[in-house]
Amino acid sequence: MLGKPVVGEMSEDAVLDTAASLATTAQQAEVQMLVVAYRWAVLNDPDHKLDPTESAKPGREQARQYGGVGTRPVSEFAASLLGARIGRSTYAASALIADAQDLQDRHPVLWGRVLAGEVRASYARFVASKTRELDALEAGWVDAEVAESADGRIPWTRFEALVVGKVAAAAPELAREKEERARRATFAKRIGTPEHGMASFLIRAPIPVIEQLDTAIGAVAERLREQFPDDPHAAEVLRQPVGEEQPDAAPTAVNNDERRVLAVLMLANPDTRPDDLDLTGLAPRAEIVVHLDGRSIADAGEPLPPIGRVEGHGPVTREWVRDVLGPHAKFTIRPVLDPLGQVPVDAYEIPARHRRAVRVISPADVFPFSSCTSDSMQVDHTDPWAPGDAGGTSEVGNYGPMTTLHHRVKTHGHMRVKQPYPGVFVWLDPYGALYLVDHTGTRRIDHAA
Repeated sequence: MLGKPVVGEMSEDAVLDTAASLATTAQQAEVQMLVVAYRWAVLNDPDHKLDPTESAKPGREQARQYGGVGTRPVSEFAASLLGARIGRSTYAASALIADAQDLQDRHPVLWGRVLAGEVRASYARFVASKTRELDALEAGWVDAEVAESADGRIPWTRFEALVVGKVAAAAPELAREKEERARRATFAKRIGTPEHGMASFLIRAPIPVIEQLDTAIGAVAERLREQFPDDPHAAEVLRQPVGEEQPDAAPTAVNNDERRVLAVLMLANPDTRPDDLDLTGLAPRAEIVVHLDGRSIADAGEPLPPIGRVEGHGPVTREWVRDVLGPHAKFTIRPVLDPLGQVPVDAYEIPARHRRAVRVISPADVFPFSSCTSDSMQVDHTDPWAPGDAGGTSEVGNYGPMTTLHHRVKTHGHMRVKQPYPGVFVWLDPYGALYLVDHTGTRRIDHAA
């Protein structure tokens, strides 16, 4: 392929021609991936792959409907094997199989244009996913209505709106049901991946409720303006280099966004008086776990602040813990957990101290390319537990967190796993592919290595 010296000698025309060629190759590869995924679904037809007697047993592999109405069911564990081989999660492989089935079985016009190179696979997959709940006739109507515009002649946002509109027109009753489901799907929860000591909280509710909240927050924030006025020098303070000595009298003023956050805290605690601005009395009691090792990293003789980790929130600096968390929290210092120094237990049940150690060693699902980091995952015995010397033991080095599906794939499927060192997992699929999983992620192992 192209090496750096060759690219470095290219003219402007050659660079553009090469970029176009690579884009075409990538587009063709996406199409072929859909073709291969469809063939994988055919090869994993449950009528030929599954034994009904075995499938009736708890936890065993079942038939699963990946695509929409009219597509063939597929053996449930097929997606996990495909996902591992292409370096994607089981969820992503499931979506690939579903889209491949829908396009070939329910969207003949659109699929024809994809094969001809006239429509990008991503555009076609969007249509497939949006029409999955439609029956075959309805999906076919949407297919004919949007196939012409799917070649990029209109901007993505317009194409997205076109597809959504056609889906609603094809099944108005379903569209109404979705509206009702959306109306009931209210929530107030933390979202996204926290960074730099900050997190996000999202409230989804009917528009009148949101308007009431917005009005109330704005009113309380305005009442706080006298105690916390706008700070005209805030930007200058933020621009000062880290470590530079700050003014003796740091400004107590804030901006309007900060006042609104404070207003939310006050609204969450109705008994707090408007003039009582002590944040330690505003926030409800909550417990968070902060991991700090106390070490500093030397850079040209100058110590840099070590990075800690707040469970469920991500990395933070020691200064953030001191300056932001410190004023609003009471700390309980616990001894450093030695995950490898845990004493084994002679029982199948996994003690809480072992579970904490497993989370330290393996923060994510240990199945190849899995993305789950939930605290609610199951903790599996890598070598199945059995009393005495008949099987694996209950100790650190024989545990691994996994989702329920991946646990079932490991237990009842054909993937095999060993844990040669604590937190290091080697997986073997039925066709001889090897995967190495540790706290850094997943890597495919070359047999020749």
